[in-house]
Amino acid sequence: MTDSGSEGVARVAETIRVLVADDQAIVRDGLVTVLDLLPDIEVVGEAANGEEACRMVAETAPDVVLMDLRMPVLDGAAATARIVAEHPDTAVLVLTTYADDASVMGALRAGARGYLTKDASRAEVAAAVRSVARGQTTFARDVGARLIGGLIGADEGRGDAGSSSAAAGAGAGAGAGASADAAQPAIDAGFVPPSPAELRVRHPQLTAREAEVLALVADGRSNAEIATSLYVSVATVKTHINAVFAKLQVRDRAQAIALARS
Repeated sequence: MTDSGSEGVARVAETIRVLVADDQAIVRDGLVTVLDLLPDIEVVGEAANGEEACRMVAETAPDVVLMDLRMPVLDGAAATARIVAEHPDTAVLVLTTYADDASVMGALRAGARGYLTKDASRAEVAAAVRSVARGQTTFARDVGARLIGGLIGADEGRGDAGSSSAAAGAGAGAGAGASADAAQPAIDAGFVPPSPAELRVRHPQLTAREAEVLALVADGRSNAEIATSLYVSVATVKTHINAVFAKLQVRDRAQAIALARS
């Protein structure tokens, strides 16, 4: 599942430069073979652990790192966080065997722009590499569905505008049941929301599109209004908001707004 935003953070030239990080040589060899067959993708290096991946990013400046999670010396999530902090022009796309909630959330909080499992097809891997290089966010179908449907406590029963019970829940903080599509908390009349650029400086783990969405949430926009403003679907907005919640470690819109204002 990929958003339709076109604003990118990674450098995108005619050829997308990719670093492959996986502790299994046979997996690295397979990925390199597949990627080298694509005319718009160039593999610039291979790393066998997270520490090596960080060093090679500094040396080769890839557009995308294809990152395994379970690796020796430094795991993929820790390596992702370091790369995102030190090399914001490089996008990290996780490719791993694991799709449990802890692994997904750890990768998102570290700043990964995409998450695939190793049962992905060659075409899916290639499409995901191209998407994250353009600054988009992409997830394996089942991971994206869980982000929308409940990975971080989303409550599918709440409407976009919010029922009276949803509004009451949002106003009270809503606890662990808060959702990406819960009613929007009230915004002070004189409040000027931060710009997406400001939010990205303060929260570099966010993609450009996620910062746009957070700025609009902080401006008091509903999911439907955000979707109209950004020319994307409401489902895509929900995916972005859930990713923002995960990366900023907030439970609901009220907490996200408070963090955006701080």
